[in-house]
Amino acid sequence: MSTRRAHRHETTRREILDAAWTRAEEVGIAGISLRDLAEAVGMRAPSLYTYFPGKDSIYDAMFAEGYTELTAHYDRWEEDLEGRERAAALTAAVEQFIEFCQASPARYQLMFTRAVPGWEPSPEAYAASEASYRRSAESLADLGIEGREALDLFTAITAGLAAQQMANDPGGDRWRSLAGEAVDLLLEHIDEERGTR
Repeated sequence: MSTRRAHRHETTRREILDAAWTRAEEVGIAGISLRDLAEAVGMRAPSLYTYFPGKDSIYDAMFAEGYTELTAHYDRWEEDLEGRERAAALTAAVEQFIEFCQASPARYQLMFTRAVPGWEPSPEAYAASEASYRRSAESLADLGIEGREALDLFTAITAGLAAQQMANDPGGDRWRSLAGEAVDLLLEHIDEERGTR
């Protein structure tokens, strides 16, 4: 494939993904149809197969993109959190994760729920999730969230607050405002387990 043709191919793939995100925000992640996407980019539905083998591969690309964006957020958050004491840094991380979720309900649905019946990310797409998780674990280890149990607790608390926020107050801060209390409880538990209190 020539450089120009490859560039055109990637540009069209990007247009399809952008249309998929736009449509997902309008109708929910499971509401995407190939016909709607094709219409949005000015082509017939069968032409989409030139760029994606099927709808699952569109979801895979979106899923991987979401986790790539989350990893980039971790990098920015880590810079922002430098110099803060542990509880303040962890509270800010929880708040920022919830804000990341709130920024795109469709992305949240795809990344953190099973909103698309019958779809599971391919191993290639899931690799982006695993890389993001490893990146998160490295940052959290620097703040004393080390070991599987502590990391699982932090993840459960963060995901739980995000889920409640998204389900019950998507544009507000009812559950995001509980981040500090949740972090204090977690740190108290971790410190007791380690005998550092």
